[in-house]
Amino acid sequence: VSDSIEGITHSICTLEFEHHRPLYDWFLERLGIHHPQQIEFNRLNLTHTLMSKRKLLELVEGGHVNGWDDPRMPTISGLRRRGYTPRAIREFCRTVGVSKVNSVNELALLEHAVREDLNTTSPRVMAVLDPIKLIVTNYPVDQVEMLDAKNHPQNPEMGTREVPFTQELYIERSDFMEDPPKKFFRLGPGREVRLRYAYLVTCTGFETDSETGEITVVHCEYDPETRGGNAPDGRRVKGTIHWVSAAQGVSTEVRLFDTLFSSEDALEGGDFEPNLNPDSLEVNTRAIVEPSIASAEAGARFQLERIGYFTTDSKDHTVGHCILNRTIGLRDTWAKKKG
Repeated sequence: VSDSIEGITHSICTLEFEHHRPLYDWFLERLGIHHPQQIEFNRLNLTHTLMSKRKLLELVEGGHVNGWDDPRMPTISGLRRRGYTPRAIREFCRTVGVSKVNSVNELALLEHAVREDLNTTSPRVMAVLDPIKLIVTNYPVDQVEMLDAKNHPQNPEMGTREVPFTQELYIERSDFMEDPPKKFFRLGPGREVRLRYAYLVTCTGFETDSETGEITVVHCEYDPETRGGNAPDGRRVKGTIHWVSAAQGVSTEVRLFDTLFSSEDALEGGDFEPNLNPDSLEVNTRAIVEPSIASAEAGARFQLERIGYFTTDSKDHTVGHCILNRTIGLRDTWAKKKG
């Protein structure tokens, strides 16, 4: 009756209301009033999550998530805080379409739409999540050199930014190996790599912790003729790694979100609790980011080069207290796990 009073032409609802349609039609016909047409469609279901409001409420009240806007939640507020864009969500809905058949859509379809959108709109920046110190021994100790870095390699209109380069840097621990295999094109003893936007450097040695044997510092020398990353003599270097200045970089908290459920079917076995992913949130407090990220406003989106897409947390991030949420990795991790 309310549909009729409000002048609704088509009442769109999910398939569970299909059995109610005869009663819906009967009432409107007997009352002799405007008769909207009820059309049912399959509700949107996704792997690795729950879409039922009742079940989502159980997640919130059970303390399995940090509220309705937790970035792991499939709510609009959660997706927004995670860094998903409206355009990506609309593209996902266009791709899956409307059906009258009960089905479950792969999370990978949503991730693909998000990744495609962020790839074109997100400025590139550098950050190191698992830092190890790199000392450029032949670089002036107190010098700070500002290097030009492209904000987007395929979109010159997004301009450039300045990145500080100093003698002491941080690189990813995984970008150095003491005894690298043949196809490891990153840094190792005697090997030369390109520091993104900076110089070619050659590893001359490293230091280890006397108790644990863990590598703590890597030493290298730079070629001052290779500013920008190209060698005047034409020699080719296969490896390019990212870095952050130890003196100018900013410590930040990085929240690495994964799917809330390990199983594709969150209700496999009849209960969601056994299927909760214990690794759905990892808080990294070791990360170092370039200064341009730390000064960004809440809700800004970036691609951390070679790592993934991230957003400054819309709730907790402030200038001076940087907090990044991982939106999505650069590649489809679930397809990789299935393979």
